[in-house]
Amino acid sequence: MMRRDESCALIPMDADPTRIPPHDPAQAPLAPGSRLQIRHGELVVDMAPEAGGRIAQITRNGMPWLVDYDAEHAAMIAWGSYPMVPWAGRIRRGRFRFEGQDYQLPINLGDHAIHGVALAMPWQVDVQAFSHVELSLALPTDERWPFGGSVHQRIEVHEDQVRMTLTVRAGKRAMPATIGWHPWFQKPDRVDIHPGQVYPRDAEGIATLPLAEPPPGPWDDCFLNDRPVLMHRLGQSVRLTSDCNHLVVYDEPTHATCIEPQSGPPDAFNLARAAHLPPHSSLSAWLLLEWLK
Repeated sequence: MMRRDESCALIPMDADPTRIPPHDPAQAPLAPGSRLQIRHGELVVDMAPEAGGRIAQITRNGMPWLVDYDAEHAAMIAWGSYPMVPWAGRIRRGRFRFEGQDYQLPINLGDHAIHGVALAMPWQVDVQAFSHVELSLALPTDERWPFGGSVHQRIEVHEDQVRMTLTVRAGKRAMPATIGWHPWFQKPDRVDIHPGQVYPRDAEGIATLPLAEPPPGPWDDCFLNDRPVLMHRLGQSVRLTSDCNHLVVYDEPTHATCIEPQSGPPDAFNLARAAHLPPHSSLSAWLLLEWLK
């Protein structure tokens, strides 16, 4: 049995509520629900539409690449690969100004609003075929996100490739938007990455301007990036490319590394780095994973 918390997250009825920080809904458990699978040969993608429309696992030649849901990694922000929409990363204290009006988003991690609303919502399966799936989501028109709109994503599996396309579309109202992906890769043996400038983080851990030269790792930072990233693990190598020119790298955990393509930086609404979508217009991005060996 499942119930919903105030963030619209699905929580097991028998979950211990004392383990869920009341001020951090993004840390609440979110089980995968019913899974569906798409594949091409030995490349298999397990989808969890009910759990934020995310990819639960990618397996190639029997080897899993993502941190999957389990008792240790149950928080909605801590497993699989989920789309971040209509904002990516943190919005400082959940506050921003758009078209002359001030807005306050619900705080869901520490003092900030993180990773959008779509990761906590069940998505609709519009198309399911052997090697591709299409999902959609109607964005809310309430305190979680007052602008409405809709989101569509397509995940395709080809020979040694997984391609993801994400599109957010404004509804009757104009809206700000950044989009991206948050994959939790099982810890690679090596990552080849050559980022450009970084958005320095302040005392609150929030991205700021002006841009600076990248600091030494480990990182929990957003970079300008227009080059592929290579990850190597247990004899396999995967190349990550995207048309997003921002990349968040979170490699501090010992069990995982997150390589997160985004259309803009965290706190983009306040840094004037978000897209301004007129009514019924859209913002799209793509992410490609290619196995080289």
